[in-house]
Amino acid sequence: MQVSVETTAGLERRMTVQVPEERIATEVDNRLRQLARTTSIKGFRPGKVPFKMVQQRFGAQVRQEVLGDVIQSTYFEAVNQEKLRPAGYPSFEPKSLEQGKGIEYVATFEVMPEVQLAAFDGVTIEKPVAQVTEADVDAMLETLRKQNAGWQEVERGAAVGDRLTIDFHGTIDGADFQGNKGENVPVTLGGKRMIAGFEEGLVGARAGEERTLDLQFPENYGYKDVAGKPVQFKVSVKKVEAPELPALDDAFAAKFGVEGGIAALRNEVRTNMERELEQRLGNLVKQQVMDKLLEINDIDVPQALVQQESQALAQQMRENMQLPADKSGSISPAMFEEQAKKRVTLGLLLAELVQRHNLKVDADTLRRKVEQMAAAYEQPDEVVKWFYADQRRLGEVESLALEERVVEWVLGQVQVTEKPQDFNELMNRA
Repeated sequence: MQVSVETTAGLERRMTVQVPEERIATEVDNRLRQLARTTSIKGFRPGKVPFKMVQQRFGAQVRQEVLGDVIQSTYFEAVNQEKLRPAGYPSFEPKSLEQGKGIEYVATFEVMPEVQLAAFDGVTIEKPVAQVTEADVDAMLETLRKQNAGWQEVERGAAVGDRLTIDFHGTIDGADFQGNKGENVPVTLGGKRMIAGFEEGLVGARAGEERTLDLQFPENYGYKDVAGKPVQFKVSVKKVEAPELPALDDAFAAKFGVEGGIAALRNEVRTNMERELEQRLGNLVKQQVMDKLLEINDIDVPQALVQQESQALAQQMRENMQLPADKSGSISPAMFEEQAKKRVTLGLLLAELVQRHNLKVDADTLRRKVEQMAAAYEQPDEVVKWFYADQRRLGEVESLALEERVVEWVLGQVQVTEKPQDFNELMNRA
């Protein structure tokens, strides 16, 4: 077998492979003889058909099958011989398939790049630091109260935070449009669930009152037929209700399944907030590290891998949106190409860092990571068992732990500056 490799552009390679006829003929002969032992032709018992007749009837078909198999097998032999690392699948172009003269074909494919990591000289990472204060816990408990509020009908004018029950009828230039009517619709003032000006226009309204609101749909509104257009809503207020917040007592704690009263609930709320804060801090630092790796390392990435990742992201989006088959075409892999390129680039950079610096995740570190993820659930011990019961699931956690190991290593190579922040600022950052 003769092999020659040509670099065309960037990471693309054109590999020409010549396979001698002897290899093909031997395999064709072996398959035909195996076929002759079992084939049945009218006038002959199975296994008694003359070999020449088997050759005449099945020779061309068997040769085609052998050619396909030989191209596949010799391709892998050739890339190993030339010490190439293909990225993605090759395209094959037969050059010569004439019987008796062997075969010659060209395989075109991309190769994995040689990653040269940039130095970390002068790289700075800003590490946010924060802690959960008593005031933060108070605010979270107040949020829980609001989420569990009851409603009491009132006769006064509506205020922000009140819930109104309304009927509405919207028109554009006096004409109806899709979804322009509603009856007994609950609207919480300040909830920002309606278009701008709608909730604000109902502040002060009383039960039995009617108001006309002249507004405008935003330019980026979901329904293109009405986006950016002026609209008039006639609103009839049927009921105004004020929130009734529950008392912070042992009965309130019991609603969350917490034993030990309000003090125990407070401790559990703090524990959850601190766990979320730790995760948030880690994610922000990790994102900075990944962004810096992309910023200082400019490498070529195989387009084949980018396309594969784009397709995977598109499929994930289709599944998340639960699109039917006839609608799945609306989610195109091209929409995810930029994101896919970043993911492929980061994957190559992380793999090089792991290999070059022998970064690993030991069993104890993996166990801690699994327990950390399981802590957010009601039965963490069962969740831990669930992870360890499936090597694929456990492997996903190991990959996350390995990424954190890379982040830890990078932080040891760069200048880290701390920036104090309060809990709410940090958790609400976009």
